[in-house]
Order: sequence, then structure tokens, then C-alpha cells
Amino acid sequence: MTIEYLHTMVRVKDLDTTIAFFKLLGLEETRRMDSEGGRFTLVFMSPPGQENAHVELTYNWDGDDGLPSDSRHFGHLAYRVDNIYETCQHLMDNGVVINRPPRDGHMAFVRSPDNISIEILQRGRNLGPMEPWASMENTGHW
Repeated sequence: MTIEYLHTMVRVKDLDTTIAFFKLLGLEETRRMDSEGGRFTLVFMSPPGQENAHVELTYNWDGDDGLPSDSRHFGHLAYRVDNIYETCQHLMDNGVVINRPPRDGHMAFVRSPDNISIEILQRGRNLGPMEPWASMENTGHW
């Protein structure tokens, strides 16, 4: 048996805001599908050169009031970056809260505008503790 990873789907409330957030992470829109009959839009985003590693953003035109509200059945998305400190600073400079700062130079967590947990991991060896990150406290949930 062979299995192939396709994508992770998350429902979003504000498509433009969520796309802007994932662009801050470095993802690009690779495909979009609007369904007039189903009244939804699907947007697939991937890191450059990794077009098969999709996050599928599902936007229901009429809202999600009839859907279950507990998004915690979903764990998180994880992305590896070249410099976790630079990535977190870029996100903070653009208004993103760093829920779990990269105190160890290895791992951080943020949340998308739709409350989706995003794990950011350092590529290769940990960068080691660095201020202001080393003394930052957690903010909210991650």
C-alpha cells in the first residue's frame, strides 16, 4: 500500500486576512477554486518549490454558523524555517502574536487569524537562546 500526503484543510472566516497571514509565513497561493453551487472558495497555499505540501483554506460564503465550533480537533500546521528568530521578528513586526516564543532557538507557535496553531521549527541545529526571545513568556494558548 502507498500513501501520499495531499493537504491539510482549515476553515477560515476571513479569506483575505488568512491569505495575508500565510503569505507572511512565506507561502504562496498555488490554486483557487470558487464553487457557485456549493457557495465556497478553496485556496491552496504552499511554500515555494513545495507545491505538493498544501494548506487548503476553505471559505464558506454564507459563514460557518451551522458547523461545529470546536476547532481544537485540529492540532497544528508545522513549517521549518532557516532562521526562527528572523521569522518570528518578521511576524511580530506585522502584528502577529508569538504565543510560544522560540526561547530555545528551536520551536515557536503562533496562531492564524482563524485560531489555527502554527508550529515554526528551526531547520538544522538550534540557534541557541537569544534575547529578547529567551526571556519572553507565553502569550495565550498555542
